[in-house]
Amino acid sequence: MPSTFRLLLGGSSASEDLYTQMTSIEVEENADLPGAFQLNLPVNATSAGDLTFINDSTLQPFANVAVVATVKDKPDECIFDGFVLSHKLQLHTGTTASTLQVWGQDASWLMNLEEKVKEWSDVTDADVASSIFNDYGITPSSDNSQDDSPSHTEDGHTLMQRGTDIQFLRWLGRRNGKLVRVGCTDTAGQRTGYFIKPKLDGDPAITLKVNDPENWNVDALNVEWDVTRPTKVKARQALFNDSSEDGASGDASDSGLDSLGDRGLASFSGKDISVLLAAPVDDAGELSMRAKSVLRDSGWFVRCEGETDVARLKAILRVGVVVQIAGIGSVNSGKYYVWSVRHTITADSHKMKFVLVRNAVGAAPSGAGGGLLGGLL
Repeated sequence: MPSTFRLLLGGSSASEDLYTQMTSIEVEENADLPGAFQLNLPVNATSAGDLTFINDSTLQPFANVAVVATVKDKPDECIFDGFVLSHKLQLHTGTTASTLQVWGQDASWLMNLEEKVKEWSDVTDADVASSIFNDYGITPSSDNSQDDSPSHTEDGHTLMQRGTDIQFLRWLGRRNGKLVRVGCTDTAGQRTGYFIKPKLDGDPAITLKVNDPENWNVDALNVEWDVTRPTKVKARQALFNDSSEDGASGDASDSGLDSLGDRGLASFSGKDISVLLAAPVDDAGELSMRAKSVLRDSGWFVRCEGETDVARLKAILRVGVVVQIAGIGSVNSGKYYVWSVRHTITADSHKMKFVLVRNAVGAAPSGAGGGLLGGLL
């Protein structure tokens, strides 16, 4: 068995034969999409005339698969825990060079098996998330109740679900400015349901270095920014319980998230882009929450892509943590939020392609002008 990872099939370690023959395992972790895995295997003919792995009971539909990554002197990291959903078989003459790709998604797929019509009343959005996660044996994160919505009562607007549980949760997450996913930390089988506001405070978990000639730990970085995004939301809505002609106001110019740098989108660009929002709500506080959710999504105006490997980094990059990038200039150095990680694991290596996002940049150089020009100098 390789020392860099463990592959668990149905809760038990994969056979030595599978470890020996497998080509690679790929795992995708993402902040707002289901996690996925792909196991790449060679296919050969057996003495009984069948094909290897195709009819293996541990790789059949909805078989449980987990991948646990290991780093010397550090706790194990369960980077995937989910189910087999697809086989892709490619055959060649005599089965030489034939391959099988086994693909699946994380445990949130279990929440996608049944479309429902259901009314939710006298509950907050976090209450709904907890109830749904508990129905599937998934432990709700303790952070889910932060920045919660008001209770949805029959006097105002109840919540109507039309779709699967995971579709409904993702819809609630988008209008709350929250990220929805199911993941595991160190132990396969112990799943956590996240309905969370991105946590951007605290010290960075890892420092990434690309220009340090002695201690670099990243092969390359690509950084881009896009300022064609809203910086202000004007929100207005009439209320059932208020006869005022003007209705409720929930204008927002702040997403409510901590800043990962000195200059946010409006400060960096030097211009405001304003959008209008009208949403069925019961009070101004809920309308303001919906307006902030628009700015949370638009606020990730800096994106960084790169690649590293566990041997060089000596750590596993995980979605939802804050990392530091050092040595790439005053504008782009600083804290970033890990949005996605694509792990490619073989018997000899564990590579990670990552996407980081940021809602601010560094301070303008002294003496530089404000706005866009100052950010480029």
